[in-house]
Amino acid sequence: MNKHSFSTLSEAVNTLTSEGFKEDFEAGETSIIALYSKKEYDPSELKILGTYRFEGETNPSDEATVFALEASDGTKGTLVMSYSAEHGQNVELIKQIPNAQE
Repeated sequence: MNKHSFSTLSEAVNTLTSEGFKEDFEAGETSIIALYSKKEYDPSELKILGTYRFEGETNPSDEATVFALEASDGTKGTLVMSYSAEHGQNVELIKQIPNAQE
């Protein structure tokens, strides 16, 4: 799905939202949480449709990745993972989400 070339994180999220990726996901302690619907998903219930990386120009903590996700129930959304020390995402849980492109 990586059919886009985005310049900024906000451009990526806005474009993906306009394409139907309306939910915001967050990797919690034991599950991936859909912030609007409050549904919780096991990583196996999701798949990564696209991955978009953004490099910080001067500060490595500005680096981030946007994942375009689809749940087994058809819910589509994005998960933004920052590489700063205070990102708060469960990275190990995110790594368990299967990539549909592989």
